[in-house]
Amino acid sequence: MAELRRELRIATRRSRLALWQAEHVKARLEALHPGLRVSLVPLSTRGDELLDASLAKIGGKGLFVKELEAALAENRAEIAVHSMKDVPAELPPGYALAAILAREDPRDAFVSPHHENFAALPAGSVVGTSSLRRQAQVAARYPALEIRPLRGNVDTRIAKLDRGEYAAIVLAAAGLRRLGLEARIRGYLSMDECLPAAGQGALGIECLAARADTVALVGALRDAGTEACVRAEREVNRALGGSCTIPLAAFAEARDGRLRMRALVASPDGKRIARAEHDGDARHPEELGQRVAATLRERGAAEILAALAP
Repeated sequence: MAELRRELRIATRRSRLALWQAEHVKARLEALHPGLRVSLVPLSTRGDELLDASLAKIGGKGLFVKELEAALAENRAEIAVHSMKDVPAELPPGYALAAILAREDPRDAFVSPHHENFAALPAGSVVGTSSLRRQAQVAARYPALEIRPLRGNVDTRIAKLDRGEYAAIVLAAAGLRRLGLEARIRGYLSMDECLPAAGQGALGIECLAARADTVALVGALRDAGTEACVRAEREVNRALGGSCTIPLAAFAEARDGRLRMRALVASPDGKRIARAEHDGDARHPEELGQRVAATLRERGAAEILAALAP
C-alpha cells in the first residue's frame, strides 16, 4: 500500500469518545499497512458547540459531520471517522462511506447512581436523554417519569447525572464501553425496551468518492455483516425522509446470509408507535430497508411524521 499513500490524516471531533474512535482506526490502519503514518486532525463541530438547544431543533446529528466533510473537501484530511448513528441517511454528492467497521454493543444503557432500572424510579423522576427515539420509547413504557433533554459529550452527561440534575440517563452502551465506563452501566436495555438508532454501535469511515486510493486503503477494515445491517437500517431512515431528528429506531441482525430487521417510528410522547419487522437477503440490504419503511407507513408512520413537520 506504500505506493498508494504513505501518510493519512483523520478528521475527527474533539470529544474524548470521538478521539478514541479515531485513534482506534489509526491503530488498525497502521497495523494493516506497515509504513503508513496516520495522524489526527481534531475539529470542533456545530453540534458540539450548540449545547443549549435540542438537536431536533437546530438541524440534527448532521451537525456533527459537516465540518469533517469540509476538511476532506479542502484537503485538510483524507478520511473522517464517524459514529454511524450520527451520519445522515444520504451523503452529499462526492462523498462515500469507504468502510463500516464491526459493530460494538448496539444497545442503550441505563445509567443511575441510586436506581437499578426504570421500574425502580419513583414517579416524577427526571430521566435525561438527547434522543427523541429514546424519549418516545421510555415515555411509552414509563409515562410517570419526566424526560428532559440532555446534551453534551459522554463525560458531560455523566457529570450532570452525578450532580443530581437527573435521576437516571440513557446512553449508548458502545460509547461507555469504548471509554472504559462500563462500570457506570446499571443495566442494558433490551431490544424490546428500547430499539437502537440506525447504525448505533458501528463506526464508519468517510472519504471523497473520487479518491480510489483512499477507498482501497481503508477498505480492509470493512465488516461485511455489520455493513449489510447498517445499510438496511439507514435505508429505512432514508425512505422515511432521511432526517436524523425523527423518533425512528432500526436494528438489523445478520445470520446465514439473511437479515432480520425491526424498526419503529414514534411520537415524541410515546403515545403513538408504528412498528415493523421483516427479513431479507443480506446481499440486498436496501430492499429490506424499503420493505420495512413501507410497512411502517402502512401502520401509521406517515401520520406520525406529518404531525412532527414544522
